[in-house]
Amino acid sequence: MPHPSFCRTYRAPARFLIAAPLASLLLVLATAAAAQPAAAVPSAPPMEVNTSPASGVTQTAPAPAAPPASVAPPPTPAGSVGPTQAQTEVTAFDIQVRAPDGVRELLERHLELQRYRAVTDLDDAELARLIVLAERNVRNLVGTLGYFSPEIRITQEGAAAQHPIIAIAVTPGELTRVQDVAIDFTGDIASSPDTDAVAQREEIRSDWRLPAGQRFTQDNWDSAKTQALRGLVARRYPAGRLADSLADIDPASRSAKLSLRLDSGPLYRLGPMQVSGIQRYDPLLVPRLARLPPGAVYDQNRLVEAQQRLAASGYFDSAAIFVDPDSDPAAAPVQVQVREALLQKVVLGVGITTDSGPRASVEHTHHRVPGIGWRAVTKLQLERKSPFAQTEWTGIPDDDGWRWGALGRAERLDDDELVTRAQRLRFGRSQAGERIDRNLYLQYDRASVQTRQAGALAGSDIGDGSALSANYVWTGRYFDSLPFPSKGYGVGFELGGGVTLGNERKPFLRTTGRWLGVKSLTSGRLALRAEAGAVVAADSARIPATQLFRTGGDNTVRGYGYRDIGVERASGVTGPGRYLAVGSVEWQRPIRRNGLPTEWEHTLFVDAGSIAETPKELKARVGVGTGVRWRSPIGPLQIDLAYGLTPKKLRLHMSVGFVF
Repeated sequence: MPHPSFCRTYRAPARFLIAAPLASLLLVLATAAAAQPAAAVPSAPPMEVNTSPASGVTQTAPAPAAPPASVAPPPTPAGSVGPTQAQTEVTAFDIQVRAPDGVRELLERHLELQRYRAVTDLDDAELARLIVLAERNVRNLVGTLGYFSPEIRITQEGAAAQHPIIAIAVTPGELTRVQDVAIDFTGDIASSPDTDAVAQREEIRSDWRLPAGQRFTQDNWDSAKTQALRGLVARRYPAGRLADSLADIDPASRSAKLSLRLDSGPLYRLGPMQVSGIQRYDPLLVPRLARLPPGAVYDQNRLVEAQQRLAASGYFDSAAIFVDPDSDPAAAPVQVQVREALLQKVVLGVGITTDSGPRASVEHTHHRVPGIGWRAVTKLQLERKSPFAQTEWTGIPDDDGWRWGALGRAERLDDDELVTRAQRLRFGRSQAGERIDRNLYLQYDRASVQTRQAGALAGSDIGDGSALSANYVWTGRYFDSLPFPSKGYGVGFELGGGVTLGNERKPFLRTTGRWLGVKSLTSGRLALRAEAGAVVAADSARIPATQLFRTGGDNTVRGYGYRDIGVERASGVTGPGRYLAVGSVEWQRPIRRNGLPTEWEHTLFVDAGSIAETPKELKARVGVGTGVRWRSPIGPLQIDLAYGLTPKKLRLHMSVGFVF
């Protein structure tokens, strides 16, 4: 039947029992329905039995398909018994429900009496029998909302032959509240000494959604059981089920005692991976990207993360991963279904930033270069201040997630005073983890710098030179969600050492560190950012500009132009420096509409940064401002208006995306 299921077995004069054992939802209504009027009247009150499914948790990440649009039932023809929510071609009687909001809507939607409105030849005796049965039906329905002591009065206004009105008046009474909850376990989780199993039991109990003191309703009861079951099957026990549940209702005290028993079944461990849909790429690619080793304990979150890694790798348009609960618990096969992306693709892009103005780009990707099987991504970007051409080649990861890579890049940087033409070659290995990225590589840098003003400058002053270095980069991201974090932090550092090339070879050491923290507040959140860097070398060392520091612009110190902050030389030009310090404090608050947060946020911020040749010479350049954020489909859109205290100018800054 379409109305909410609710089991109430009469146990004693003033107590009711709601039971939900074993299998999936079953609803039994003992009602008789026939075309003849006499047979149309049921002879017994309805009884409903509610049981719960063994498992209703989906293991794969793709969102479920939208439910089909509801279709209204056809009108019930005259003389027939129809669904409760169907319109009727004719009506033998009208129904008026007089009850508080919520109760009235429930009764109007699910009242069994509505099924007989099209039976036009009811006599007074038959109608009286329907009214008697309606009282039981009303009491059951109101009980699903937690009212077990309602006052119900049903009257007939007019004779059966005169299109009477059946008036149903309900005073719900006081709500029933949960008095006690008992959650028990059977199966491996009940006896396992493993700390993870103990923690899982405690999490299920602590996350219970219908604790003592809460209002008892059928929906709340069903929701709490479903949530508990999800907590059970989320890890270790995909075959877990709800073995038994009981809601013991005492109408006199308006209290409910709840109990349920969760059967975990055996502990599941992952077995061999079975991949379907792989044709054009190396078969080793899927298990190395998924990183689900045989013998690992089943964890639904790890399956979802592996699925996301496959989908985000660029090799596949879609991926689905699941484990069959009916398979061998000691080595459950991991089923992976993928749909491969095209072997090659070309992406055209256009954009604009306040730092560099309009830009256009073309990017070509070949996922499996003939001969070596590496992926090659080649990009050409045209813009006024920082055009570049780059190609990056990467191999498939090994069993530990490390992959070889090579990069070549040529760029032109124009900061309105100096024009830097730079080339870079890199070769090394990288590892991208769930939270931590690592890079280890050798790099060759060359920079040729020209000034826009007359006068000669030393190469060490403006960053004209070349160098060979070895570098290690570590980045950790510990945010609650990306690209829209509400709390958490990210931290990263770079450590490199090398030697300058040319007539004089000088050793140098380069290091940088950066941190971003996001802290939730009562209203919005606080974003704190810090970055520092240093290059240690002899004063005469010709360090290339790409290894030195400049700052200022959209994502560093707002209120200043792109790379405006540097070291002011005696000639009047601003060049790169060997020491960097940047900090920012930003308050982000949601913009509300009708009291509810929207996709827009308002921000207030203070940025500060400095570049110098020695730590003692660091002097903060400060920018203050305000702006808005929009949660766009491609990441946060930032629009800021900032005032630089040193140049005493307002600047508009725009950027898209969250980068750390």
